[in-house]
Amino acid sequence: MDIEIKMIRNTLIIRLKGEFDLVKAEKIRSLTDEKLQEKQVRNLILNLEKVSFVDSSGLGVIIGRYKKVQEKNGSMFIVGAQPVVEKILTLSGINKLVPLFKNEQEVLKI
Repeated sequence: MDIEIKMIRNTLIIRLKGEFDLVKAEKIRSLTDEKLQEKQVRNLILNLEKVSFVDSSGLGVIIGRYKKVQEKNGSMFIVGAQPVVEKILTLSGINKLVPLFKNEQEVLKI
């Protein structure tokens, strides 16, 4: 899994590529948590545009990061989820906690 990290103002953008599964979940969790500890970070955009699959470990990472962002009084967004990934997010109910958007630009306009 490739991970790209970017900051725009107080928003951390994590772009993932590949499968978001048990094998990759811990690396993504630790990298994201490290960046979320920085004082200026308030919001999180998780870009899943190039993610082909998410398992329960990946869902757990998403929920955990959502809680951490909430503790900072921030907001979390998921962008670019492919249909199969969006279906997993919907069936798990994550879409009720974390809004889904088509792309990063839609979120950054908010």
